[in-house]
Amino acid sequence: MALKNPSQIDQMRPAGKFVAGVLSSLRDVAREGMTLKQLDTHAHQMIDAAGAHSVYLGYHPSFGAMPYPGVLCTSVNDAALHGLPSDDVLADGDVLSIDFAAQVQGWVADSALTFQIGTQDPAVQKLIETTERALDAGIAAARPGARMGDISSAIGTIGRAGGYGINADFGGHGVGRTMHEDPHVPNLGRRGTGQKLKAGLVIAIEPWFMAGGDEYTIDDDGWTIRTGDGSLAAHAEHTVAITPDGPLVLTARD
Repeated sequence: MALKNPSQIDQMRPAGKFVAGVLSSLRDVAREGMTLKQLDTHAHQMIDAAGAHSVYLGYHPSFGAMPYPGVLCTSVNDAALHGLPSDDVLADGDVLSIDFAAQVQGWVADSALTFQIGTQDPAVQKLIETTERALDAGIAAARPGARMGDISSAIGTIGRAGGYGINADFGGHGVGRTMHEDPHVPNLGRRGTGQKLKAGLVIAIEPWFMAGGDEYTIDDDGWTIRTGDGSLAAHAEHTVAITPDGPLVLTARD
């Protein structure tokens, strides 16, 4: 979303702070033996306590077989994106991605993180850390005068160097009054191409990498996106405002 005046960035800060706080809390409480629905309930309680609004619950785009049934996307192992809250129980070593967006005082922020439950596997940690480095590189490229392809190239270069699968069909997006706004922010691209970036643009930058190939499948629920070869996946995301001084991460976690 392109903001109309700089003061609107300050108006978005409460949403960013809230989303960051919920994700930090979820990372603290997630553990072996907990169900995905329990995590969703935890986030829902935080939303209610803050007087915030879920932009996931009841969301029903054309591709969804049903309105979205929770306030979190909880994707485990080969599920890369949009995993539904369920009675599935987290096990030791599971790779959990949590994507969360909420509206506070009329503004939306969106963020995601991936971590491993219990025992840490070095190969999994490399996948997660590479995804986070790609997010950092994409954010660093989000400067006035740059091009959208600069963000996409920064993300894709790191992912490919790590040997990971990347698919640009689902990527980042504009964010502001609603969760999904223009423009699309691909995770693959060429430097110097695409939309010119201007101060006031607010986007969610979100690399997601697959330990195998580039292909993915979508479950019958119309939501859950899985790696095509059953390999593990990781996802990282921040809401970023482009200012005259460079990128400002609105969902930075403590």
